[in-house]
Amino acid sequence: MNILFIADPLDHFKIYKDSTYAMMAEAARRGYRIHTCEPSELAYSAGVVEARTREITLIGDHRNHEPHVWYRAETPVVTPLTKFDAVLMRKDPPFDMEYVTSTWLLELAERAGARIFNRPQAIRDHSEKLAIGEFPQFVAPTLVTRDASRIRAFHAEHGDVILKPLDGMGGMGIFRVKEDAMNLGSIIETLSDNGARTIMAQRFIPEIKAGDKRILLIGGKPVPFSLARIPQGTEVRGNLAAGGLGVAQPLSKRDIEIAETLAPVLAARGLLLVGLDSIGDWLTEVNVTSPTCFREIMDQTGFDVAGMLIDALEAAVSQNKVGEPA
Repeated sequence: MNILFIADPLDHFKIYKDSTYAMMAEAARRGYRIHTCEPSELAYSAGVVEARTREITLIGDHRNHEPHVWYRAETPVVTPLTKFDAVLMRKDPPFDMEYVTSTWLLELAERAGARIFNRPQAIRDHSEKLAIGEFPQFVAPTLVTRDASRIRAFHAEHGDVILKPLDGMGGMGIFRVKEDAMNLGSIIETLSDNGARTIMAQRFIPEIKAGDKRILLIGGKPVPFSLARIPQGTEVRGNLAAGGLGVAQPLSKRDIEIAETLAPVLAARGLLLVGLDSIGDWLTEVNVTSPTCFREIMDQTGFDVAGMLIDALEAAVSQNKVGEPA
């Protein structure tokens, strides 16, 4: 196969922990050709969606912490996306208008026959924060609004709450407000831009001390291990980007219940790879843009997450080739 990875600049990769690199390495191990581009290199011209792509050869491995020596790139060429056997959208958030524009371009390419994972429409239609609303049986008390009075009432009811923006990533903009309501007004004003932006409030889940778990779904099946991202020191956020400690562990009974309920629903929408976030027994996010944590799970458990992903990709591409809609 020829596989195109749409991703952030390669020189920014930390390959010892990067999930996209783990996918590339497994695909290369199987003899597949790896091509890359950045979202800024996508274009529509004369009825065709194309990209300025470069084929790369992997020359390092994940134990090499020198990011500038892990690949060798060929001369860039402009190539229609339909020329690739699979296109993987691996651009990290933020999910801004440029990201949305990329999904529009990718959807045009898909209609022309390109095989794109995750499906552009499915990425665009799934708010990673709000998607939990489809599965209320797994969700702790939650409020989504821009109305400050409703947020204050929610806090008064639950006493200890988390407030966060709907478009944050890596733990950005998350605040905990305890029963004393210290700075509640200021936090609401800041996050909601004085009522101009909708935000989320959730009852605080004490089990965060045991970690914010990342549960990976691949091809409609759960990876049997999660990565618990455990807050350090006085930090309330477990996100690795916020300094959390990642500890791989088998899925709990509740994790399995959540995963097996969501997996077939999301896979049917063209979401090959999903990263669920859960705290204790509660689902908190459904990540579909660029789920991570492959490397940590692989290194700590030996379970081949990247192999599972490429297996699922092969199956999806084969299915498309025998007549399934792209």
